[in-house]
Amino acid sequence: MDIAAFEHHLTSPQGRGGLPAGAPVADVDGGACCDRMRFAVALKGERVQAAAFEAEGCGAASAAGSAAVTLAQGRTVLDAARIGPAEIAAELGGLSPGKLHAAELASDALARALGAAVRDAGNPVVAAPACGRTLVAMSGGVDSAVAALLCARERDAIAVTLELWADTEHDAERSCCSASAVAQARSLAHRLGLPHFTLDLRPEFRAGVVEPFIAAHAAGETPNPCTRCNGHVRLDAMLEFGDRLGCEQLATGHYARTAEREDERGPLLRVALDADKDQTYMLAVLAPASLARLVFPLGELTKPAVRELAEQAGLPVARKADSQDLCFLQGTDRGRFLARHGGASGAAGEIVDQGGAVLGRHRGQQLFTVGQRRGLGVARGEPLYVLDKQADSNRVVVGPRTALATTRVAVRGARLHRPVERVDRVKLRYRSAPQRARITAGDGERGMTVELAEPVAGAAPGQLACLMDGELVVGWATISR
Repeated sequence: MDIAAFEHHLTSPQGRGGLPAGAPVADVDGGACCDRMRFAVALKGERVQAAAFEAEGCGAASAAGSAAVTLAQGRTVLDAARIGPAEIAAELGGLSPGKLHAAELASDALARALGAAVRDAGNPVVAAPACGRTLVAMSGGVDSAVAALLCARERDAIAVTLELWADTEHDAERSCCSASAVAQARSLAHRLGLPHFTLDLRPEFRAGVVEPFIAAHAAGETPNPCTRCNGHVRLDAMLEFGDRLGCEQLATGHYARTAEREDERGPLLRVALDADKDQTYMLAVLAPASLARLVFPLGELTKPAVRELAEQAGLPVARKADSQDLCFLQGTDRGRFLARHGGASGAAGEIVDQGGAVLGRHRGQQLFTVGQRRGLGVARGEPLYVLDKQADSNRVVVGPRTALATTRVAVRGARLHRPVERVDRVKLRYRSAPQRARITAGDGERGMTVELAEPVAGAAPGQLACLMDGELVVGWATISR
């Protein structure tokens, strides 16, 4: 460790105070170490014209902020986005293990400030290269890491990670949208030699995903937050961000493919080669104009093949487990989340049969979903399932599985990218198989009826109905009562 280098930044910190006027400011909390940092950069063309920081906590945080300013100032924005904890620690002459957190904090603050500055720019910051450039969405998991690996082998690539949610009860290590996941993704991107930006979409995520999630549960429905996130918040924001960086396309680690790309109405989603990992249902809300700029490097691969590619490349996430729950529910449960963020009191209500006879009590209709069997707390001679949730009376209606069966599903707010006559299948849940179906009535926005060839058990109001032509997604709608 070069003590002189550290002392220089500690006693004469570069850029401390005087944040550039009008520049967006990134605020970063160091977590357990109790350090905090504010960082801002001002761009002129594609270069960092000025950078400054403010820090609270230990002296190492201030020294690391100074090092980050020194390294970033005057560089192109893409070069600045390659600065990580290792570069900051080297500028400080090396750091002991007990002080590395300061370099990580400063790296995080710089990446967020760069992302905010690029997003805030009113026009492209970096020109597109002649060979083309791809923006890669990285989450810190194996799928997006391999997508980035494959893109980087083919053309110029830039990585971006979104921070979508932060809460004291959030299990950041298991989530794909937390500050911890952002740091993991940045480390992977830098390992691959890619510039990395952090994009803070927490306000947009709350307004566009979490609040509708809460409202739908209050109304007695079972919403699809991931489809809203992909279709209305996340991917379009990254496409716009890519425009600022001269990126023609956006690559993600989703298991999906596209088809009919030459059609003037825009391309369609096609199910992935690995049917067990197919994620077209979660992407169904995407508009064709957005889909035209998306690429899915994993669409023709199986999950084992993806893990093998990661191992061959020496990526530390090669065997990382997949996330199994909604990103903002990691570390908590649905009832506690709704109570904490939506004011849902969990008021007790009645569990009734189809005739209205009271069978028991529950702690709030929002804790149930149509088709649910476990956790009802009531028993009869045969297994009981949730048939309906009545938000106005806070009642949960239960009955035998046969009562769930239906061949007609009402949907609302339909969006079709091809003629309605092409719909021959519908997928009613993410993990369910497509059912043979056709549209028999309605006009889209005001409601339509989907007629199924075989009965299905439990079409839950609020869930997305993925309208398909074979293995192509030709539209979507929301299941209604």
